[in-house]
Amino acid sequence: MKVGFIGLGHMGAGMAANLLKAGHDVTVYNRTRTKVEALVAQGAKAAASVSDACSGDAVITMLANDDAVESVVFSDSSIIGSLLAAAIHISSSTISVALSERLEAAHAKAGQRFVAAPVFGRPDVAAAGQLFVVAAGAPDAVKAAAPLFDAIGKRTFIVSETPKAANLVKLSGNFLLASVIESLGEAMALMGKAGIDRRQYLDILTSTLFDVPVYKTYGGLIADGQFEPAGFAAPLGHKDIRLTLAAAEDLRVPLPLASLLRDRFLTLLAHGGDTLDWSAIGRLAAKDAGEVERAC
Repeated sequence: MKVGFIGLGHMGAGMAANLLKAGHDVTVYNRTRTKVEALVAQGAKAAASVSDACSGDAVITMLANDDAVESVVFSDSSIIGSLLAAAIHISSSTISVALSERLEAAHAKAGQRFVAAPVFGRPDVAAAGQLFVVAAGAPDAVKAAAPLFDAIGKRTFIVSETPKAANLVKLSGNFLLASVIESLGEAMALMGKAGIDRRQYLDILTSTLFDVPVYKTYGGLIADGQFEPAGFAAPLGHKDIRLTLAAAEDLRVPLPLASLLRDRFLTLLAHGGDTLDWSAIGRLAAKDAGEVERAC
């Protein structure tokens, strides 16, 4: 397929590279030119503007937040104004349910198709083409986009014909991940204060009750205090919890743990944690317990 790719950050660069490996004709756009050049060296075409990336069968956006997505979709020389009729905008960004609704309506009005397809996986998983894709949209659009999903991921879950459903699934998944990080951090603070080796404790957990990647990955980061470079930066974690709470409020679903997590992220950011991985909220419990030298 002929596809444009907008947003070559930690996740997007790996996704675009895998589209190239799968034989797709890929045109890439990113504000930072060096990231574009790295993909051009792998066979991609460089787009000078957002509109230049919108001349194919589909365009994929992988951007940091609602503002970034809105800026490329609705501004001058935007996706809405440049995408061909019946072409597909695939949004893999973790965005709000409200924006997903707005995107669906705007593309329909323009005679274009919209598929929400956020992904689960960290940058190393994206580079390996092993992401899990959560897709929602009109069946014909999702079917047309399937070869692209196959190129970037190991499995695609089609959850609804309504795009916003995929965004809600993604947000709820990130809420659960953050809950695991917080609970791991609290448990490790307890172990550390008692003089029990954190790595040994993690080995016990992941060899018995919690033999799953999320505990191994984030438990290791917390045990080692390895929060830089960030695979998923703390401000993005804060953003996702805020969006989860906003969706929950619209549906009148109380989420007490999500409110706690919002405050944990605010605490981390208030103490200068903007450049840290979001798993750094797992160190806050150790700081609360007086293990300052261990937690910082």
